[in-house]
Amino acid sequence: MEKFYDLFYNPLMKRFLFVLITLIISTSVYAEDYLEISNQANILYAGNDIKNSLNLFLSIPEEERTAQNWLLIGNILQDKGELDKAVFMYNKAIQQDDKFYKAYYNLGNIYLQDSKPNMAVEQYKKAVKLKPEYAYAHYNLGCAYIKLGKYSKAKYELLTAIDLKNTVADFHYNLAYVYKKLNKEKDAKRYIEYYNKLMENQ
Repeated sequence: MEKFYDLFYNPLMKRFLFVLITLIISTSVYAEDYLEISNQANILYAGNDIKNSLNLFLSIPEEERTAQNWLLIGNILQDKGELDKAVFMYNKAIQQDDKFYKAYYNLGNIYLQDSKPNMAVEQYKKAVKLKPEYAYAHYNLGCAYIKLGKYSKAKYELLTAIDLKNTVADFHYNLAYVYKKLNKEKDAKRYIEYYNKLMENQ
């Protein structure tokens, strides 16, 4: 009767193990290579070398791309005005990581830019749920509500944005606008004054 350990000494099994180990090692090497490419692409993106950054990101096979890779590809395409392609990339980022609040936020920005405030609201709400302390998500959600004429909801989001980050002049300006729409002239005047002070200090 063949002993169990003898299986590992027959030539066929030895060859199978060699191929398996080689495959594991090469996969690991490829993963490290893609990580290095991703890091280089991030550095180029941060340095505003958009063309070379995009080329590097696109050289990473789709199955190896991270949510951040998809997001930055989307950012580049959005900056180039290729909004449909950017939406596709942001959705790929979400498929990769459905807790990636930046992708929802960027989708909201595209929909707001594209005069689709209802769709923008949906995406900003997801971003806010995942990252409640993200002031710009509250601010842009407020802007989407302004577009829809929902001024009370806009007021709440803009106040939240200011509570989180009170040094952004536009937050105060838009809140003043909302108070004006709500016929609260005194509050509108107060936030315009805050806006003017912040602009003077810039």
